[in-house]
Amino acid sequence: MIGSEGNMIESEIGVVASDDGRCSEVGASMLRQGGHAVDATVATVLCLGVVFQVSTGIGGGATMIVQSSSTLQTHAFDMRETAPLAASQNMYEKNPKAKILGALSMGVPGQLAGLHAAWLKHGRLPWKTLFQPAIKLAKDGFIVSPGLAKFIARESDKIANDPGLRKVYAPNGKLLKVGDLCCNVELGHSLEAVAEQGPEAFYNGVIGEKLVKDVREAGGILTMEDLQNYKVEIKDAMTVNVMGYTIYGMPPPSSGTLGLSLVLNILDSYGSPNAAKGKLGLHRLIEALKHMFAIRMNLGDPNFVNISDTVSDMLSPSFAKKVQHKIFDNTTFPTEYYMNRWSQVRNHGTSHLCIVDADRNAVSMTTTINYHFGAGVLSPSTGIVINNEMDDFFTPTETSPDKLPPAPTNFIEPNKRPLSAMTPIIITKDDSLVGVIGGSGGVNIMPAVIQVFLNHFIKGMNPLDAVLSPRIYHKLIPNAVSYEKLNTYDGHHIELSEDNRLFLEERGHQMDKATALGVTQFVVQTIKTTTNVNGKIGEDTKSHTKHGILIAISDPRKGGRPAAA
Repeated sequence: MIGSEGNMIESEIGVVASDDGRCSEVGASMLRQGGHAVDATVATVLCLGVVFQVSTGIGGGATMIVQSSSTLQTHAFDMRETAPLAASQNMYEKNPKAKILGALSMGVPGQLAGLHAAWLKHGRLPWKTLFQPAIKLAKDGFIVSPGLAKFIARESDKIANDPGLRKVYAPNGKLLKVGDLCCNVELGHSLEAVAEQGPEAFYNGVIGEKLVKDVREAGGILTMEDLQNYKVEIKDAMTVNVMGYTIYGMPPPSSGTLGLSLVLNILDSYGSPNAAKGKLGLHRLIEALKHMFAIRMNLGDPNFVNISDTVSDMLSPSFAKKVQHKIFDNTTFPTEYYMNRWSQVRNHGTSHLCIVDADRNAVSMTTTINYHFGAGVLSPSTGIVINNEMDDFFTPTETSPDKLPPAPTNFIEPNKRPLSAMTPIIITKDDSLVGVIGGSGGVNIMPAVIQVFLNHFIKGMNPLDAVLSPRIYHKLIPNAVSYEKLNTYDGHHIELSEDNRLFLEERGHQMDKATALGVTQFVVQTIKTTTNVNGKIGEDTKSHTKHGILIAISDPRKGGRPAAA
């Protein structure tokens, strides 16, 4: 390690950036044992599923980008939840709330299957070894962090209404607070079974059977057949070449890469890197986001709907240029101007981690159970919080405040994956790794990731300032800019300047202050090159890239800390 400073750490060997410093250290310990970035990812995310069960866990799903340094191949692992076999478009018609809260809102979990698939392809350490830190934390207990304590207090009703959540987060009838010891012994036993027997214990064994029983008793429709049929989708990552960089991300039904592509191509189409800078750059970014959010609602699971035209448009620089012509530097417009046809789906809480190892293999992973504490149900016999991912789908009868119809491309069908805003990305320049970014915060992930990318790679901010810099957000509906005004857990004050606010108000933007809406993790590699001055005839005498220094940043907005190998 070269040096560390709270939210930032440097290393020449390997780094982990996650939402919890304890889990970053767990991942770094796997790197120190010679593990691949994927080994560290498995251990880190299992740890997060214990100490930050409010946002992630083995009862949920994830998206993961893995880049192999030896082959430069970059793969997308889609381990998102799927709709159960008994699911249907009209299943919530009589009880719309059941789509958001309770066991009927559960999608088939994919996280464990996806982690195992990635480990089979890349892992170096024993599967069982990767589980030990999480098992110990679940069984022996862990100290409640300020971030977790905030969500326990905020979701007190959910906890009070569910016996499983009450047992873990309000033992003895009192909600846990900062500094209290939290145990989830049943989750520890579940993790032990998966460590010993592999994911079969979950998808075709005793843990799955217990989970199905608990879910069905709570009113859900999950079956063992659902678990047995679950398939991870492994594809080549989607590639975007823009602003001099190559960006690798998730293909649909994740909309993050395509959304990022459209927004960056719009800004790039101005023909100058200065187009994205300053107050005017902020206005242009907001306008690009509004157009993007209107277009992205035509996306859905490509296994079920034809979205090829929308995908082509969102990747196309010429389409972006046409959109840019609709952006005016002196004004914004009402929602209707952006040609939105469909209501916006509201994705919710998530967790993200970025990992780079000694060989410069890289992982960017976003994991979720959707809302805070998912469906508000903790399976008592397994300790697993179940997701409420079905709320990421639309239903035909759904009404929304914007009075727009729900998008048919995202209607419920058995085995279908819902539309997602997750944006895990890996960035290269001249075939060398230069960055790994991702975020949590549902629909706010895309604006957060885009701004961190622009701040560092286009505006030239140092990595820490690129993350700390105040952000703006827009969802198209409501037609208002949310700007940050907050204090972080470690005392940073983050607030959009009055100058910027006034400039945007003059252009007609409604400005609403907000706390942290998106939380990012960021890893940068500063490249060192050496020139081959003694080249022989016929030998390549171009510069040879060596491994540079890795800088990892964990966003203080959620209290995360990075760690170094």
